Amino acid sequence: MTAQISALNGTAETDPASPVTARPVIAKPGGPLRGTVKVPGDKSISHRAVMFGGLAVGETRILDVLTGEDVVRTAEAFRALGASVDMEADGSWRVRGVGIGGLTEPANVLDMGNSGTAARLLLGVLAGHGITAFLTGDGSLRKRPMNRVTVPLALMGAQFTTRSGGRLPLAITGKDEPVPIEYELPVASAQVKSAVLLAGLAARGATTVIEPQATRDHTERLLRHFGATVTVEELETGGRRITVTGQPELTAPKQPIRVPADPSSAGFPVVAALIAEGSEISLPSIGLNETRTGLYTSLQEMGADIVIANRRDEGGEPVGDFTVKTSALKGIEVPPERAPSMIDEYPILAVAAAYAEGKTVMRGIHELRVKESDRLAAVAALLRENGVTVEDGDDWMIVHGTGGSNGQGVPGGGTVETHLDHRIAMSALVLGHAAQNPVRIDDGNAIGTSFPGFIELMNGLGADISTD
Repeated sequence: MTAQISALNGTAETDPASPVTARPVIAKPGGPLRGTVKVPGDKSISHRAVMFGGLAVGETRILDVLTGEDVVRTAEAFRALGASVDMEADGSWRVRGVGIGGLTEPANVLDMGNSGTAARLLLGVLAGHGITAFLTGDGSLRKRPMNRVTVPLALMGAQFTTRSGGRLPLAITGKDEPVPIEYELPVASAQVKSAVLLAGLAARGATTVIEPQATRDHTERLLRHFGATVTVEELETGGRRITVTGQPELTAPKQPIRVPADPSSAGFPVVAALIAEGSEISLPSIGLNETRTGLYTSLQEMGADIVIANRRDEGGEPVGDFTVKTSALKGIEVPPERAPSMIDEYPILAVAAAYAEGKTVMRGIHELRVKESDRLAAVAALLRENGVTVEDGDDWMIVHGTGGSNGQGVPGGGTVETHLDHRIAMSALVLGHAAQNPVRIDDGNAIGTSFPGFIELMNGLGADISTD
């Protein structure tokens, strides 16, 4: 599978410390975007489907898996731990699991590339196995804090050796029967929640996570789909209390799991169509999980013409078909409590805000500072470099839009530093399509981690994006 997916994604395994040749990309001002496009499968669900298949008894078939580098890293890690993961000729994946507690000690370091989701969820899995493993990642991932995960997992009995600040590379020695705990998240995080719940699968008894605000619930939904007992209690404070009963026998589903199209990835062509005059595009089967739709709620509040039709369930997740038309956007104030449902989408929302009339206020977004890059700083720099006025602080940002009857639009003409962050790279290229002058990014390599084929998809709609 490694060779098959590496060839498909245009990547190869490399030493994470080795430099990768930068690939500058330029987006030139273009005309209307038109057509129907299928967005890649949801990254969050793809990760989890592969992981849970590896922990289940039997063979799990998964359709529409995201074949980006991030998910490939998850697949490679589980192969190294003893599970079988294969890609079929029709593009589906088959995962033959080893059961909870059945993973074996890997012979080599597990390289998680750029994926914080893969690294943090895998630590939860490994915490429930009495084996030792070593994890590393690329330059960006090695800067991201892991102590938000290692702290609760250590309470459950796992042992860690990390770099200062709890960063990768690290060593973990898990425990065959971790201690069940009740853990209240200091900050709402689906990754931390999921890591604790996954460790709890191997515990004797119930493991509970209390989250201050509701975060994406793909872990809870999919664990139930594999036969685990997971209960969720809504709290008066707006948070949730999630409990998993330990030591279930996860069983491969009889029917294939179909991964919905990723709502985070869909945000890039959606915003591109909203800001490019005369555009109309269609995007089928977009995931509509209520813990992931904050971007679309915000865009519709700004006046976006987004019609969602044919709402239905696929594989336990709600989906719908989008039609998007160019819209005159207006600035809004995004409620801080909406942040967990759209934390990955603030970069592309900021691009929409740059073309809106008036100012858009975003607060409660400190979590952006510990993503693949300091996304808050990176987004502010992206916009300023291209002539947009931005104010920002520790956990807030205000974008002064260039639209409206007296607006002149975004000047563009800048070169954006991506910091190895795929969302910064794609956001800048979307900005450039509707700008007055071309926008360049210093490196487009990271785009493949979540959206392989992004440039080709955008050009197929009518954009002009190319290697600089």
